[in-house]
Amino acid sequence: MSHTTLLLIAAAGVATLLLLILRAKVQPFVALVVVSIGVALAAGVPAADLVKTIEEGMGGTLGHIATIIALGAMIGRIIELSGGAASFAHSLIDRFGSKRTPLALTVAGFVLGIPVFFEVGLIILMPIAYGVARASRKPLLVYALPMGAAMLTVHAFLPPHPGAVAVTQAIGADQGLVLLLGIPLTAAVVLLGYLLSRRMTRREYPMDPAVHAEVYGEDPAPESTGGVAPMDDGHGTAVLTKPAPAATGLDPAAPSFGMVLALIVTPILLILAGTLGQNLLAEGSTLRAVLTVLGAPMVALLIDVALCAYLLGARRGWDRAHIANVMGSALPSVAMVILVAGAGGVFGKVLVASGIGDAIADVLDRTGLPALFLAFLMALTLRAAQGSTTVALITTAGILTPLLERADLSTGQLSLVALAMGAGGLAVSHINDAGYWMFTKLAGLDVASGLRTWTVLTTAMGTIGFALTAALWPLV
Repeated sequence: MSHTTLLLIAAAGVATLLLLILRAKVQPFVALVVVSIGVALAAGVPAADLVKTIEEGMGGTLGHIATIIALGAMIGRIIELSGGAASFAHSLIDRFGSKRTPLALTVAGFVLGIPVFFEVGLIILMPIAYGVARASRKPLLVYALPMGAAMLTVHAFLPPHPGAVAVTQAIGADQGLVLLLGIPLTAAVVLLGYLLSRRMTRREYPMDPAVHAEVYGEDPAPESTGGVAPMDDGHGTAVLTKPAPAATGLDPAAPSFGMVLALIVTPILLILAGTLGQNLLAEGSTLRAVLTVLGAPMVALLIDVALCAYLLGARRGWDRAHIANVMGSALPSVAMVILVAGAGGVFGKVLVASGIGDAIADVLDRTGLPALFLAFLMALTLRAAQGSTTVALITTAGILTPLLERADLSTGQLSLVALAMGAGGLAVSHINDAGYWMFTKLAGLDVASGLRTWTVLTTAMGTIGFALTAALWPLV
């Protein structure tokens, strides 16, 4: 089959995928599997090999990332339900002082965004933003905009979030290097985003009267700040409900700032130690072997789950059954994310098995564009087209993997390519993105104001992230 025919099949497959997700409202997992089967058959993959190709794509992807995503979700859930997240945010506000409260909430969003999924983190921190906006009588957006953008930035760039984990595995990057390069890069993007948001929030935007009354009402009691809590709607999607009044207050018995911070950074330090050990210590060294095991992402996260269960659970009076229930409650919300990641792996496997991947690689090679720019541009385009950061990153990785294999890039360069995809996945959060609607509804913004603030800021931060990634390219 000619390259032109294969490219037309690929284009038709991506167009069908977008139509199924956007127009027909088909769940992304189902859409990815259906399109993968259609593309495979159209490209001439033998019917006898079809099921094997799908199984290899699903198994090869989930075998690496399913455990990491699930363990990361458990850590975030324990921190959330123990009161550690709210305690951490309040402690930062106390340390930064009233004049720097927006920066304190931005830092809280960045740090808590590492173990906690974006939607959950927004639900935890938004009531705190409500409270400080009421106390200061300043616009809610001053606090909420940089805080929300910080959490979305971490979600797009860093493991253990599903898109970053899937991309790292698909293109052969190293998670330790992605963290080593990505954490300071992401911190710089968040800081610059905070400075941009300060300029954007100098003017006031129309606010939904119900949210305005909730934030600035006369009743100063914590329950009137309008906190929200996540529940599952039966389809793996977070919906908003009112919490019990105590959920918006700070529990005096909540975990300390230092304990929460230590539990968040423990797996990161273990993974970085493993990466450094493999690069700096001699082969056969006992220390290198120990650090390699401890620094494996699955092992590092498993250790942290055990620490969280003991320090935030058992030591504070939770019995074993309650700890098990809390950990189990983290899984329904990530089950569909894991399946979407697996389906993305199927799509990538089909592209390789059918020869479409090589055809795309040929075309992209002839453009003369750097792999880093192609990764950013493709992820940004898919993100803008269908809304989901995770789907955009996984699909981009599947399409570009053959090109990256030809390019013979180093592990450090592949890690930067993964971060460039993350930058594209951060940008252009608009009306087809569930995160856009969640933020704008909680912040009381109408559609036009959301586009002028949230969409502009996320796009600017994604572009900044790519620029910083490109600046690091000569160094690796």
